Amino acid sequence: MASIEKYIVVNQIMKNFNKPWAIAGGWSIDLFLGKVTREHDDIEIVLYRKDQLAIQEYLDDWSFKKMQNRTVLPWARNEHLALPIHETYAEKANEKIEILLNELDGEHWLYRRDSRIKRELDKAFLTTNSGIPILSPEIALLYKSKDPRPKDEMDFRNIYNYMSMEQKQWLRDSLRMIYLEHSWIDLLN
Repeated sequence: MASIEKYIVVNQIMKNFNKPWAIAGGWSIDLFLGKVTREHDDIEIVLYRKDQLAIQEYLDDWSFKKMQNRTVLPWARNEHLALPIHETYAEKANEKIEILLNELDGEHWLYRRDSRIKRELDKAFLTTNSGIPILSPEIALLYKSKDPRPKDEMDFRNIYNYMSMEQKQWLRDSLRMIYLEHSWIDLLN
């Protein structure tokens, strides 16, 4: 299946899920830009950890797996996953969705790698003009900033000129908080 079709299928599957969720990763960057800028290998969605059992109920005829200690294991129905587990998968026939659990403190999205980094909930998940929920680009890039691969560098270069000054400042401040040096910091000035 071509990558654009994967995104469309996942969006269709999730359209009636009544909890906050968003397209993540490289697709969130492309959807923010309104164009496909590169090939995408997979599609990830994010939702808040507190809604993990709701996704199991919503996708009730799917099977679930979790990534624990770099091993893919079954994720039992009604099993509550705590940190550090954040990567899960839902599978059915030829469909597979990577579901990344995100943290919150009630009023803020929290970066799981460093909870000092926060983002207001209304700025964490955005909605595109076509009504598709996406992880905000500054958060997507923050995740991509740890050991960036060529595709992460491409995503950064494709979007940083389209981010607002406030988004750039938030990302720059966040990068400064967790890294002594990072090649993206100077470009965000």
